[in-house]
Amino acid sequence: MFERFTDGARSAVNDAQKQARALNDHHIGPEHLLLALLDGDDATAHALRGAGLDLADLRARAVRHRHAAGDFLDPEALRVIGIDLDAVREATEGTFGAGALDVPAERLRRGPKGRPGRRANGHIPFDPRAKKSLEMSLRHALRLKQRHIATGHVLLGVLHDEHSAAARLAAEAGADLRALRATITRLLTAEAA
Repeated sequence: MFERFTDGARSAVNDAQKQARALNDHHIGPEHLLLALLDGDDATAHALRGAGLDLADLRARAVRHRHAAGDFLDPEALRVIGIDLDAVREATEGTFGAGALDVPAERLRRGPKGRPGRRANGHIPFDPRAKKSLEMSLRHALRLKQRHIATGHVLLGVLHDEHSAAARLAAEAGADLRALRATITRLLTAEAA
């Protein structure tokens, strides 16, 4: 499938790994693809910025979502026993630095059953949601009767499921997903004409 990707789309997929690494994530999800697309300098990136998305804001939202989702600590369980996780996180990061409550890097390097896994600077795998987004990018290209997959197709794949973390992040940041999809579809069909 990657042979159909344009250079820009390949670059965005590769840059998703950099986005995941910058957030200390141990997988690449659709939100990392969205960040990589927004960090680009093509028509798709300009459309994302035109929809009101900002890279720093979206990164901060992604971090907050990860913590709120309870990836590492369960805020609701702690709240029940009278602990405000946000206050604890703020105090801890104030004393020990940003990300002090995140999973230590040594744990991320462990594979199944505690065996050594990837190195800190090694390959970060795509999670099933990101793989599905990339599959949907192909489907959008086919739907538009196009033989290549450009960054716009990748964005359509990332935003295909309105309940995905990436779509929720974009919507919460103020993007009108329906209008954004329409804009990207117009850009893709104009390029093909």
